[in-house]
Amino acid sequence: MFVDSHCHLNKLDLSLYQDNLDNPVAEARNQGVSHILCIGIDLESMDEVIAVADRYDNVFATVGTHPLYEESREPSIEQLLEFAEHPKVIGIGETGLDHYYCKKDNDWQMRRFVTHIEAAKRSGLPLIIHTRDAREQTIAALKDHGAGEVVGVMHCFTESLEMAQAAVELGFYISISGIVTFRTADQLRAVVDALPLDRLLIETDAPWLAPVPFRGKENQPKYVVEVAKKIAEIKGVSVEEVAKVTTENFFQLFAKANKMRNA
Repeated sequence: MFVDSHCHLNKLDLSLYQDNLDNPVAEARNQGVSHILCIGIDLESMDEVIAVADRYDNVFATVGTHPLYEESREPSIEQLLEFAEHPKVIGIGETGLDHYYCKKDNDWQMRRFVTHIEAAKRSGLPLIIHTRDAREQTIAALKDHGAGEVVGVMHCFTESLEMAQAAVELGFYISISGIVTFRTADQLRAVVDALPLDRLLIETDAPWLAPVPFRGKENQPKYVVEVAKKIAEIKGVSVEEVAKVTTENFFQLFAKANKMRNA
């Protein structure tokens, strides 16, 4: 069985399904995707994200403010912790630093990142990190504010092997999206080849970044199987092995989800 460790179910174009979210969730399950993590990206939409998780027994949620949404309501530690008390909320984020799209005047990103790190420390929940072109700053912030106290995942990873290894040393997992199937993603495939399978997660980041052979279409949780296939090809193992290990990794990291699964 597979786990889509990062997607945005509430952002799918439901006009494709007669406004019915049941269908993409069911289609994912039919493809062997046992669980889905729906990611919070701002406080304004958190009730919607949690409602999706509440609706389906195999869907979880996280709470956070995306590092590119400066116009979103400023998150406080207390607000994040309040949402984190919900039974289906299993992580803090997505949060992080993005200096690719926000090259200047980005001190607000670091301020919010530290807020999320502190919330993760207090709640004991993992961090879901978005990082782009901010390698040194991201690792430094984790060391300065959370080393030894915070673990999590570098989601939709596209950075260097050196950054991946530094994150792993801090107790983080590296999550691989459909980008790994893209023709131009040689560097990412090299990262996947170099890292041990027991530090990897798989994700879609749906509705964006549909993998080959579905590029140009809306991404779906069911397409996480294509990510697993590419990882299996790169590492010379079976798809079943990738599914087994990455699922185990997910529930090891997200202990709150594991308790619900085993309840």
